[in-house]
Amino acid sequence: MAGCIIGWGHTKFGRHAELRLEDLIKEAGAAALADAGVEAKDIDAIFVGHFNAGFSDQDFPASLALEIDPALRFKPATRLENACATGSAAVHAGLDAIEARRARFVLVVGVEKMTHRPGPEIGANLLKASYVAEEAGIEAGFAGVFGLIAQRYFQRFGDKSDALARIAAKNHRNGAANPYAQLRNDLGYEFCRAVSEKNPIVAGPLKRTDCSPVSDGAAAVVLTDLETALACRKAIRFRATAQVNDWLPMSRRDVVKFEGAAAAWRQALERARLGIETLDLVETHDCFTIAELIEYEAMGLTAPGEGARAIEEGWTEKGGRLPVNPSGGLKAKGHPIGATGVSMHALAAMQLTGEAGAMQIADAALAGIFNMGGTAVANYVSILERVK
Repeated sequence: MAGCIIGWGHTKFGRHAELRLEDLIKEAGAAALADAGVEAKDIDAIFVGHFNAGFSDQDFPASLALEIDPALRFKPATRLENACATGSAAVHAGLDAIEARRARFVLVVGVEKMTHRPGPEIGANLLKASYVAEEAGIEAGFAGVFGLIAQRYFQRFGDKSDALARIAAKNHRNGAANPYAQLRNDLGYEFCRAVSEKNPIVAGPLKRTDCSPVSDGAAAVVLTDLETALACRKAIRFRATAQVNDWLPMSRRDVVKFEGAAAAWRQALERARLGIETLDLVETHDCFTIAELIEYEAMGLTAPGEGARAIEEGWTEKGGRLPVNPSGGLKAKGHPIGATGVSMHALAAMQLTGEAGAMQIADAALAGIFNMGGTAVANYVSILERVK
């Protein structure tokens, strides 16, 4: 019994000093219910994705979703967490509830509020998604972790700074067309490539334009089974899903390979009976530009070590053979941890229903989503297709 997305809601990502965690949940969740045409009383289960790790004093956020509508009172609500893949963990849990026939309509909300914390505290919170026993001492927080990955990749395959700058420029250009994006400036390749006062080195070879911003925001989707979805205004079916977890310590893995990500992509594409070349777009987890580069290889777009070719030859541009992150990705859209995976599903669904506005990929019918937690530790892939 295939699960489907039938509606979505999305706040603007950015700095929202005036909004509480529950305000963000309420805005996205109410919009999703309205978009799906489903009344709150008909929701059978709620899943809330919230990383937290110290960002919010309010832990135990699942029942904050009841603030969306009084009719949600007494509904089962559960919080999910799997580092930066928290949002996809919540989506997949909702699909499991539908598959098990424990729910007909499921509301999934992903949320994070991060910007009110000081910089050092933000860095310390994010490092909790690493193996603290070995990696807590890495300077510059999670940027330092991916800076180290970039250094090792460059040592093995050569300096790819040009390719990283092209990825950053692509995603900023795409993000300028996304009304939900935190950063809506088309910065251009030259700005992203050069070290400057406005674009300093952050960690290793990574500059500011190689790093996703700290964000507040929420996104939500309404899920149901295929039979029910066919009677709704729109229906985006999960053709396949996969979750693969790898070792948490980087010392136990070759961190430039993203082997867990590659395994998740293989499983999902095999289950969908598709090749990567059949997809019309991919929303992938570009927390740092080096991550998107390696993910080209993990999804099978290029051979290992050749990811730069995909961006340098224009394959992943909006008009290329496989547009990647037409939303602007985490790089431009923002990365409120718990919301990211849900946002990816909502934005991919918009593409497949032709509702993506200036972001739209013409005639999009199949979309891939890759959301990861940590350094390719928790790896989630969804393959979506338009049904209605």
